Amino acid sequence: MNNMEYYKVFYHVAKSGSLTVAAKELNISQPAVSQSIKQLEGALGTKLFTRVSKGVRMTGEGELLYRYVAKGYEQIELGEQKLEQMLNLELGEIHIGASDMTLQFYLLPYLEQFHEKYPHIKVVVSNATTPETLNNLNENKIDFGVVSTPFDNEAGLKTVNVREIEDVFVAGRKFIQYKNRMLDLQELEKMPIIFLEGATSTRSYMDAFLRKNHVEIQPEFELATSDMIVQFALRNLGVGCVIRDFAKEYLEDGRLFELRFNMIIPKRHFSVVTNPRNPLSAAARNMLELLY
Repeated sequence: MNNMEYYKVFYHVAKSGSLTVAAKELNISQPAVSQSIKQLEGALGTKLFTRVSKGVRMTGEGELLYRYVAKGYEQIELGEQKLEQMLNLELGEIHIGASDMTLQFYLLPYLEQFHEKYPHIKVVVSNATTPETLNNLNENKIDFGVVSTPFDNEAGLKTVNVREIEDVFVAGRKFIQYKNRMLDLQELEKMPIIFLEGATSTRSYMDAFLRKNHVEIQPEFELATSDMIVQFALRNLGVGCVIRDFAKEYLEDGRLFELRFNMIIPKRHFSVVTNPRNPLSAAARNMLELLY
């Protein structure tokens, strides 16, 4: 028996004041308890208990030691309880990286399901672009990310495609002359285009696609969110480029229409991305099981 086990026996004897009770709590024999106390007293060079009619009583030295041992042992017990709760999904945190788009059109219902099933797990969602989310994953700031393809995966991240998405150009009644026509991509150069701003996967993808097809566009507006692009298109301020989900309601009720081209814009995906080098908690693993 090592010193930690001796202190464990000491704690139970001191707390109960009985060798018999301590033996039952520890599921060992009473002689084994007595022997452990003798070994500890020998190692420390002092008497820790004296016998009384109904068990044992701590000496002054024993009381001093117990004040410190109790704090440490109870913290260990608490740590074990918390760990068990975490493994049983009664405690813990998940950190997820997601953009407005992936959160709104993919992740949100799964977060709702997870919260209903595991109400005591705290879920923290870091709202960021795909490049920022990948960087946070590489720096172990999040457990996993939900991003849109394509993206640079030089770091060897594990990627699982979970939903198909489609980029479209939408417009309102001011541009009705383009409705139900099969257009060349080059005709976009004549239109006031509304794009996302900055380093987003959506903007990078569309820039690359148009460049590949020899289309040069100087956007009329560059906005922070796809929701704003839709609002600008509804007000006839230009032709907006968004994934179809953002404009679905307005396409269905006729307030916006989708431009058609003789060149298909390849579909993309929402992907769940994890870093194989970062260990995942039980809570994060269970969340991923929902997503996959």
